Amino acid sequence: MRRGNLFIISAPSGTGKTTILKRIITTVKGIAFSVSHTTRAPRSGEQEGIDYFFVDQAGFEAMREQALFLEWAEVHGNLYGTSSKIVQELTEQGQDIILDIDVQGALQLREKLGDEGVFVFIAPPSIQELGKRLAGRGTDPRDAVATRLANAQEELKSLELYDYVIVNDKVDQAVEVLKAIIIAERSKKRRGLSGEPLNLVFL
Repeated sequence: MRRGNLFIISAPSGTGKTTILKRIITTVKGIAFSVSHTTRAPRSGEQEGIDYFFVDQAGFEAMREQALFLEWAEVHGNLYGTSSKIVQELTEQGQDIILDIDVQGALQLREKLGDEGVFVFIAPPSIQELGKRLAGRGTDPRDAVATRLANAQEELKSLELYDYVIVNDKVDQAVEVLKAIIIAERSKKRRGLSGEPLNLVFL
């Protein structure tokens, strides 16, 4: 059985990545979301084991010391990490996996995986538009919005790290572009639209 693809997806906060990925998970067959561990407090509507595995600082650091993370990073004062075991088990079963990873984590994975991972960056149409989106959410104070915008400008300097860049001007269009990337990468590994291995037997 061919190993599944790892799709590493990064985007500045407020770009619309979560919305895009939820659409992909519900409409693309044969792909799953890697649930990260985080020390961040749950937001309204988030569920344990679905959105994140929520752990305290001590628990996260214990996992890190045991080298249980494929990658980890500190983002906006919170720790995030990807379980090596979960990713390995699923990809060895031929399952395609989406990893929602910040630029720091993506750099770690690029060094570890080389060309084995598929790296996708979702960018805002402009920094100005991103600022409007962040302010429009109404979930962050003004200084936090300024911090997120400054971080976004730094993250945009890392575009060369990624294989693909999607500009999220219109959500429907961004979703279709990401679908096309997934299908193209499956075709590289001689797999069908839903990720199934192609039985290429010619008489």
